[in-house]
Amino acid sequence: MAKLTKTEIIENIVKKLKTRKSKTVIYTIVVILVVCAFAYRFFAVVQENNFDVFNIIRNNEANGTPVSVLGMKKRDGVLLEPLTIKNNRAYVSGARISLFKPGQKIGKCKIISVSHNIDLDTGMHVIKTSGCENGLQYAENVKNGFYVPVSALRGDAVYVVNNGVAELRKIVIENRDMNNALVKSGLNTGDLIILSNVKNGEKIKVKK
Repeated sequence: MAKLTKTEIIENIVKKLKTRKSKTVIYTIVVILVVCAFAYRFFAVVQENNFDVFNIIRNNEANGTPVSVLGMKKRDGVLLEPLTIKNNRAYVSGARISLFKPGQKIGKCKIISVSHNIDLDTGMHVIKTSGCENGLQYAENVKNGFYVPVSALRGDAVYVVNNGVAELRKIVIENRDMNNALVKSGLNTGDLIILSNVKNGEKIKVKK
């Protein structure tokens, strides 16, 4: 029997691969490999979801949603009350007149008098200042109490930490400005105000 050359061996292999039976075997192997690849990927995803690090929702349900908080204690704070000043005079409504008093600072200037009588020409109360520039200025209203960031307010309520869950608590706001609110009642020293977005009754975990 004559010995086949390398070229003849390759040609024989190619002929066999071109047969219908060989093609069926090859296609079957390819399909099996593709199915195995998808099955492996599916199994890997399932395994990942079993770990909390890959599933934030499951982790939050088990351990609580991480939240930032602010501890409450009474302190001296400053709320800024806007005034539009022209020629060292400003006009405010009766609802706001109690927020101003003589000697109150307005940046580098101050209030020298507050009229509790209504100006007949404007129907407003007149506030006289000293050394103030014309335009919008802010009077400093200094008071001791509980101060809450405006971003933490939910209407007339805030979320507080209560035994590992978020509790919506009603408060009474005495005054506020663009950044903070002075709380008159509803809070106690040591309360933890939640600064993150949560829902009432949601399980939470305070960030360290």
